[in-house]
Amino acid sequence: MNTDAPLTLLGGLTPQTFMKKYWQRKPLLVRQAIPGFRPPLSVSDVRQLVRREEVESRLIWQDGSGWNMKRGPFSRLPAMKKPNWTVLAQNTDAHHDGMAELLHRFRFIADARLDDAMISVASDQGGVGPHFDSYDVFLLQAHGQRHWRISTQKDLSLHDNLPLRILRNFQAEEEYILEPGDMLYLPPHVAHDGIAMGDCMTISIGFRAPTLAVLARGVLEAAGDQLMARIGEDPGLYGERPGPGPRLDARYRDRGAPATETPALLPDALINAALDAAQRVTLTEGLAARFLGQWLTEPSPAAWFEPQENAPDFHAGLPKQGFLILDRCTRMMYRGKELYINGELADIGPGAALRALANDRRLDCRGRLARTLNQAELDTLNDWHAEGWLHYRSQ
Repeated sequence: MNTDAPLTLLGGLTPQTFMKKYWQRKPLLVRQAIPGFRPPLSVSDVRQLVRREEVESRLIWQDGSGWNMKRGPFSRLPAMKKPNWTVLAQNTDAHHDGMAELLHRFRFIADARLDDAMISVASDQGGVGPHFDSYDVFLLQAHGQRHWRISTQKDLSLHDNLPLRILRNFQAEEEYILEPGDMLYLPPHVAHDGIAMGDCMTISIGFRAPTLAVLARGVLEAAGDQLMARIGEDPGLYGERPGPGPRLDARYRDRGAPATETPALLPDALINAALDAAQRVTLTEGLAARFLGQWLTEPSPAAWFEPQENAPDFHAGLPKQGFLILDRCTRMMYRGKELYINGELADIGPGAALRALANDRRLDCRGRLARTLNQAELDTLNDWHAEGWLHYRSQ
């Protein structure tokens, strides 16, 4: 993607300009972000989708008792003529190619941040109450109209004892009515409330925003796993900082320790040995990249891979025409000399053709890059194809 080219999706802004001026800074309303937009799934399709066991869904409604929520699957939903209800379907991009293609329109933002496409179907006056998200979101109107009220208020306190995270003191600052094809971008912690005006469908493009504590824990756990797996090998392999003292595969020793009259007291020497050992472990960029690459490419719980029948064998080379296309559920990233796919560290590095496959999610079998594939890469592509992680299309 040319990030310096204006996008209708962003109201004529270039991706570079959007990221500089709006991303995580301020809301943006785009009229006709997708002119003449027709959603990949209809309201009827979504009603069928939430009947399935593998689809994460929630039904939210308001009545005389207040707010209510129930988790799917749902064998039946209220009639559209009944007001004040909403059904949400998560990870729809894992269940439908068209929804995955819609999600991928937003790949001017790194795949490491892109999460999922959620669909909200609501009857008249349906909504989920005034709330805020801890992540960025694009709200694309797909069917009908929705009345949005937004606020950059600092008071984000929530009502107690409700099944939903609803703001206690919502004070709207701006209001918009969105038509099909219109889109509203909201940074994290911008309060918002969307109310359906008649039958309504909205698609939410959401982004991953792990806490720094989660990132720190992941890197530390990865360091621990790698450390224990490689005890006895060259210490440089697992990040032991060189220096005086025993190697990390040495046993703790306390020669010369005095006899104790308080056997239940944790010894200072053992505490200091543990701290010293921990300080000798180096947390490297490579360690962090491997943790993130495997964690962020872990397939969605909703993912399902189905191998292609009667497909060509790639061991001897790719077909002379057609394309290799990543499955809609496949997640693929790379960094340096490592390639990550569906939660795994690949046995091969990210050569030019595989980088192109990761970035474009397709590879032209007739193209120059396809001709650079070596035997190990062809064998790996064949394995991925057999797993259903990628597919061959003849045209």
